Amino acid sequence: MIENAAENRFCIIGAGPSGLTAAKNLKQAGIPFDCFERQDDIGGLWNYGKPSSSIYRSTHLISSKPLTQYIDFPMPKTYPDYPSHEQALAYFRSYAEHFGLHEHIQLNTAVERVERMPRGWRVTLNDQSSPRIYRAVIVANGHHWDPLFPDFPGEFSGQTLHSGDYKTPDALHNRRVLVIGAGNSGCDIAVESAQNAAATFHSMRRGYHFIPKFLFGRPVDQGEHRLHNWRWPLWMRRWFIRFLTRVSLGPSEFVGLPKPDHKLFETHPIINSQMFYFVGHGSICPKPDIKRFDGKRVEFVDGSEEEIDLIIYATGFRVSFPFFDDSCLPLVDGCPDLHLNVFHRQWDDLFFVGLIQPNSGLWGLADYQSQLVTRYVLGLERSDPAARRLQQLKQSSHLDLSGGIHYVESARHGLEVEYFSYRKLLQKNIRRFGSR
Repeated sequence: MIENAAENRFCIIGAGPSGLTAAKNLKQAGIPFDCFERQDDIGGLWNYGKPSSSIYRSTHLISSKPLTQYIDFPMPKTYPDYPSHEQALAYFRSYAEHFGLHEHIQLNTAVERVERMPRGWRVTLNDQSSPRIYRAVIVANGHHWDPLFPDFPGEFSGQTLHSGDYKTPDALHNRRVLVIGAGNSGCDIAVESAQNAAATFHSMRRGYHFIPKFLFGRPVDQGEHRLHNWRWPLWMRRWFIRFLTRVSLGPSEFVGLPKPDHKLFETHPIINSQMFYFVGHGSICPKPDIKRFDGKRVEFVDGSEEEIDLIIYATGFRVSFPFFDDSCLPLVDGCPDLHLNVFHRQWDDLFFVGLIQPNSGLWGLADYQSQLVTRYVLGLERSDPAARRLQQLKQSSHLDLSGGIHYVESARHGLEVEYFSYRKLLQKNIRRFGSR
């Protein structure tokens, strides 16, 4: 451990949902830290209206309350099954207040540079102060803030937006809108466009499996949780959920959506109960991939063309860490090569919390990640065999975090983890350390 008091602290980058639970766990473990947030409030992307927020006014959770909330701080009983972004932000503020985190968070402070030292890290902030030396760094800056745009031949002369910049349906009124990308945000925006735009077109590279938010009156992920508890194998869960979905919604091709070219769960699930309705009513016109742009004319690979006023790119985000030098964190296929998506393989003082894309809620998983980090740090100090074992494993072990699912090769799956198997893996590693 670094003995200098000023150098014996952790640095947490970001006070969004992942940074907050990292702070809570460090505080409970008695590990001193500073948390830096570049905005003037906590909440990260869930703080609607802030420059770092990529959500829109109508955003609600797509994972239900029990599978999203923090482990030791349940959401209010008055919250609906799928809370709004306003309720999510209020929940984060209550969490920070309950665990006394505000005194450790420095707002309006961006981390501009993080440099490796012989011992610890030099952190440069935007507040004109001298760089600070920290014992360790926890990166919790999120991965939904650096927009990714695909390249298509030709030039489009109309207006373009990334889904991260879309906020309200005012931008859609009386316009011919093309949404590119069929993730959850793309489908939500297409549904909103269908109710506000003059015409809505939705370009998808492939067909996808759509899962309704509710089955038998209950959130669909809670039903899947029950199947996991019953230890149903993947093939049986896949068959059962697909059967219920087909009974509930019908085959996607019946309403004009392209037929999926992969098995259920092999892409990040699209949880949407309204796409079938608006496609079936002709309010959303499905289109294949883009062939080229020509002014406001958009040609698709099937030879069809449409005049478009506004394109909304729901094409995802880059995984970015602008404060690191490339040699500090080399990327593999655009993502860091980390043990459990948390631990740097060589260094014992660099950690990532929330750098995952689960098929259900994130915040509880980030809590488990943070618990494991604190146990590992304390275990190294007291030469705990569990810490030494994890230290060895993280250097060479490449675990399968897919729960047996073979994901479609796509940049959107670079951080994909199967919620239930990943949670079980984190819990198993935590138990190895015993009680703190």
